Amino acid sequence: MASIRHGITLRFCVTLFAIASMCAAPACAQDATGVQRLYVLNCGESETKDLSAWSPGFNEGKAFEFSDSCYLIRHAKGWLLWESGVSDAIAAMPDGLTVGNGMLTLHVRKTLRSQLHELGVAPSDIAYLGFSHFHGDHVGNANLFTSAKLYIQKAEYDAAFGPDAAKSGFNPAFYNKLKDNPVVVLEGDHDIFGDGSVTIYSTPGHTAGHQSLLVRLPKTGPVLLSGDAVHFQENWENRRVPARNFNKEQSLASMQKLADILEREHAALWINHDKAQTNTLPHAPQFLE
Repeated sequence: MASIRHGITLRFCVTLFAIASMCAAPACAQDATGVQRLYVLNCGESETKDLSAWSPGFNEGKAFEFSDSCYLIRHAKGWLLWESGVSDAIAAMPDGLTVGNGMLTLHVRKTLRSQLHELGVAPSDIAYLGFSHFHGDHVGNANLFTSAKLYIQKAEYDAAFGPDAAKSGFNPAFYNKLKDNPVVVLEGDHDIFGDGSVTIYSTPGHTAGHQSLLVRLPKTGPVLLSGDAVHFQENWENRRVPARNFNKEQSLASMQKLADILEREHAALWINHDKAQTNTLPHAPQFLE
């Protein structure tokens, strides 16, 4: 009888050890489904001597600094990168790169590639890829991610990959290698993983196919990534539209759409280029859950 009890106890302990070993694995350390982590990456900075180009009629001659963030999202189904920032090539330019007839000077303090490397993530590990829009400060490193499935609004796709990309302010040299990627061309809102955890919202106006991203973090709560639907808090509060936006009426409608999402989801709005806000967020290797 003692031998039987010993055998049962041994088998029970072996089973418990197996379960404990399985749950010690990285896959079990976090939720098995949905979003697990969100990393904020510094994907460049920029400065202007005249903020009024972004807020016509206001801030004449005011100097201003912008942030430029990328967002790395770990989902149970794989890595998603939203935005790729200013080109890593600018990191080799000590004084940065001045663009727009002197309107803006771009800087890269730390490359996107190096930040991914520090997290143990290779560009080929990115399975899902999206950009708010295709201006150079958002797709500057897009060509690193040729293994990913690209999510893009049809209006943006037609402008970026059509014969007149420059008319939209796009530079295909930043993203031309994505032409052979698997592409999901959207005409509106889209639930990327089908579980409600990461949703693209169509927010045209800054460009013809601009889009924003809602990420539902299990512990932190939902965050809404603005892209360039709004550039900084003062513009958001006063519903100001930059002079060079594709369509002012669409921009205003998209701001209202974002406001409605924020109210419905009780979400936080993360304004990509608002450096004051961006500086308050934890940056990689820290993360939000």
